[in-house]
Amino acid sequence: MVKTIGVLTSGGDAPGMNAAIRAVVRTGIYHGLKVLGIYRGYNGLIHDEIKELDASSVADILQRGGTILRTARCEEFKTEEGLKKAAEVARKHKMDGLVVIGGDGSYRGARDLSKYGINTIGLPGTIDNDIACTDYTIGFDTAVNTVLDAINKIRDTMSSHERTSIIEVMGRNAGYIALYAGLTGGAESVILPEVDYDIDEIVDKINYGIKRGKLHHIIILAEGVGRAENFAKMIKEKMPTLDIRTSVLGHIQRGGSPTAFDRLLASRMGARAVELLMQGATNRVIGIRNGVLCDVDIDEALNMKKTIDMELYNLTKILSI
Repeated sequence: MVKTIGVLTSGGDAPGMNAAIRAVVRTGIYHGLKVLGIYRGYNGLIHDEIKELDASSVADILQRGGTILRTARCEEFKTEEGLKKAAEVARKHKMDGLVVIGGDGSYRGARDLSKYGINTIGLPGTIDNDIACTDYTIGFDTAVNTVLDAINKIRDTMSSHERTSIIEVMGRNAGYIALYAGLTGGAESVILPEVDYDIDEIVDKINYGIKRGKLHHIIILAEGVGRAENFAKMIKEKMPTLDIRTSVLGHIQRGGSPTAFDRLLASRMGARAVELLMQGATNRVIGIRNGVLCDVDIDEALNMKKTIDMELYNLTKILSI
């Protein structure tokens, strides 16, 4: 019988993590469980930074970005000695299960910890939306809306000065933020790590826009493709008279109050994680597909490959003529 569960956040923070923590804590308490908050991710588990959480501990955090449990990288946890120490600390607190909120790296940690007898459930918390077993990750929708707000503001000044703007967004290996923000923000060009680009095609589109009287040209660039400044130089070489500016949004994309979508997603996933632990499940990852919650084995989830939606990518080209 499950009596005590823990919850931690690991890797990069994402808006909605607090909503997930809140759901885990209050769902656990509702079912009569003791819930332990583990601070600073796996590093906190190894060093016993653990505190019992009650309903008041998670009051007024639903609307807050970041994570009240903090997050940290932990190289020690990747070693066998570190894993053993983490498992010993979990057993010391009589932890029957652990909810891990994070991305692929966090999942690998949860999988490794489960081999030491600690039941683990993973929740997809990352703005990159690069986890293949789920349509959406916690924090992605908020990040896209943050970028969209920036696009709207930058377009105002670009139109006033009749300039071209390159907006660099997060996405080292995944272009989902760039794709969704570019399409909904009306960008003329969207450059993704998953799709080869043609600089001449981009230049031709800028020239075409100028000829038909466009006042601005917005290019959304995922950071995994390259730096905005370097990209601007490439365009300048082909269009020396072009007035071009760059904007790197950086970590502003990680912060802010989560959207209703992310709050709902995180709340549903957090509650389901507790239910799965109560059923004796372990080494599972929760996802959402076609609006329905699902769970898969962590190893299966890590071996899945998520591909970019080419229909959406092609639509950005069609609608930006």
